[in-house]
Amino acid sequence: MTKVLTDARSIRIKGRSFLALVLSPELPLDWWLGRLDDLASRSAGFFLGRPVVLDVADLEIDRKQLKSLLDELGQRNVRVMGIEGGRPSLFEPGMPPAMKGGRPAPDFEVPEADPADPPKAGRGKAAAPITSEDVQPVRATASIIVREPVRSGQSVIFPEGDVTVVGSVASGAEIVAGGSVHIYGTLRGRALAGSVGNASARIFCRRLEAELLAIDGVYKTAEDMAPNLRGQSVQLWLEGDSIMAERLN
Repeated sequence: MTKVLTDARSIRIKGRSFLALVLSPELPLDWWLGRLDDLASRSAGFFLGRPVVLDVADLEIDRKQLKSLLDELGQRNVRVMGIEGGRPSLFEPGMPPAMKGGRPAPDFEVPEADPADPPKAGRGKAAAPITSEDVQPVRATASIIVREPVRSGQSVIFPEGDVTVVGSVASGAEIVAGGSVHIYGTLRGRALAGSVGNASARIFCRRLEAELLAIDGVYKTAEDMAPNLRGQSVQLWLEGDSIMAERLN
């Protein structure tokens, strides 16, 4: 007898990659959670609706401490979709699954370019560009150009390279780039450059009024920015663990 192995009730399973934030906790955990609370309080909605991977590869904790950490993150509406770098003994049923295979930063090529023709790339997994349906970027090699303002609630996420916005970025909007971010207007929302591990990425904007800036995971909120830079044309870059800034003439 011949059996039909595929019928109309079969389900289709596809492979797909998505961009996720990676949190790497540090000891003591109470201190690290306090820093996380500080970020969330000064940038409302930063973790809202975002998938998060918890990297515990360099964290010396046991299963009880990991469960407590997951509970603390859950109370903060941080959705942990997976745990990377954990020993098998740390896991138990009901926990987010163990994850591995994230693409390391060296897998990304970082070509040099000037702001007029910017290709860059940069920690994390590669993913397709995600934009809100109202924003229509024009793709180029390792860069996209958004030719209209980015309104509140919209996100432009492009981990493969640079993002250039020919216009302003409203409060409540965000730009996330694997390379550099170029804003030829007022930046009132959030800009995250080097989102997949590119410490050489930069942020350029014609008028700085940002809620939050980040380069390679190092962030600075509005309260941390020098008052003399507000409203100015600025470029920002990373030196060690500090974001540096200077006015553009």
